[in-house]
Amino acid sequence: MPSIFNTDTILSVSQLNNKAKSLLEQELSYIQVIGEISNLSRPASGHLYFSLKDQRSQVRCALFKRQAQRLNFTPENGLQILVNANTSLYEARGDYQLIINNAQETGDGALQKAFEKLKENLASKGLFSPEHKKELPTIPQSIGIITSPTGAAIQDILSVLNRRFPSIPVIIYPVMVQGTDAKYQINQALITANQRKECDVIILARGGGSLEDLWSFNEEMVAKAIFKSRIPVISGVGHETDVTIADYVADFRAATPTAAAEHATPDAQQWKNQFIAYQQQLSQLIQNKLMERARHLDWLDKSLKQQHPGKQLHIKSQRLADLNARLHQNLQHTLAQSKNQLNTQQAKLMQFNPAYKVQQLKSKFTLLNNRLHNNINNQLQKNKNQLQLLSTTLHIVSPLSTLERGYTLTSTEKGKLVHTSQDLKIGDTIKTRFAKSSVISKIQTINHD
Repeated sequence: MPSIFNTDTILSVSQLNNKAKSLLEQELSYIQVIGEISNLSRPASGHLYFSLKDQRSQVRCALFKRQAQRLNFTPENGLQILVNANTSLYEARGDYQLIINNAQETGDGALQKAFEKLKENLASKGLFSPEHKKELPTIPQSIGIITSPTGAAIQDILSVLNRRFPSIPVIIYPVMVQGTDAKYQINQALITANQRKECDVIILARGGGSLEDLWSFNEEMVAKAIFKSRIPVISGVGHETDVTIADYVADFRAATPTAAAEHATPDAQQWKNQFIAYQQQLSQLIQNKLMERARHLDWLDKSLKQQHPGKQLHIKSQRLADLNARLHQNLQHTLAQSKNQLNTQQAKLMQFNPAYKVQQLKSKFTLLNNRLHNNINNQLQKNKNQLQLLSTTLHIVSPLSTLERGYTLTSTEKGKLVHTSQDLKIGDTIKTRFAKSSVISKIQTINHD
């Protein structure tokens, strides 16, 4: 079967790219192109690689180190420039590109202008005002994450959440974070999260990129959805130097997705340490209260013993014994007086009888002798009874008796008695005396209750 191909005209891929390169360089050499810089790359070689784009198309560009050093401006993403270039083709990949000889700045790029215009418009409507910012929950019950499910940002966020507080549930709302449909998906995810009410804080995040890459987060639709959200929103878009409209509207702006996760969660170990401290403090308060109640119970027990009927009976018994002794003494004294009066009357009757006079004198001597002995004995007994009464009274009011009932005397180092806790201060040394011993203490805590 004859071949349908002309073998004389068959080209290899390398030959095709070589011919295309030659045609481009011949037909489109030394052209001028205006466009907006995007996807700017600065490798260590010093060359610059980027794309020039307008609203519908883009072309790859290369600006080599020598030409780049002659520029009077610094190329940035979003900057609109006019270039003088040669058209060429990179044969290894078949990519058509511009080799730039010179470039000049033509003003801010369209994206940057659109960013500044939208920022000014939303600021005038109060979407950035601090009074509209909602507070973040101290310990979220659930965390929502709006981001790409395949990007590096979600892995960084989940790693931080797992490290800081792994018990908090996480709900992922997968969206595109770049491209035409991204703004619609982000807007819908914010609406869905608020409708479901299944989380109490939202992290809106993606990794870094150019102004064009991050443009979904500069859309007015997304900004208004963040503003209307009843759930607090933390923005963690791009790197620390990247700033988007979403950052201005969000309730909290984090520099990176990782920082957003840090701000969304408390540190579990820090909370655990705080709970341990609270537990120790509560245990100490309970112990102090128990000791206070024990001291009060001991005081009540001692007071009850002082008022016990047995104690009162003992006191009354002592009083009865004392009255009985005094009654016996009075009777003895009355009988002695009556006897003396009888003897006196008898003596008067016999005073004229000499025999009786002798007997009278003899009896008088005997009487006086007996009275002397009786008076001495009576006085001794009276003094003895009085001494016993005073001894009993002294024993009752004696500090030693009080000490024997469980009370103590407390004095300072200088021997001054302590009456209230106001007489002391922390660090003082005190001496506490019991009935048969004493202790030395140092004040550590004073409770004036």
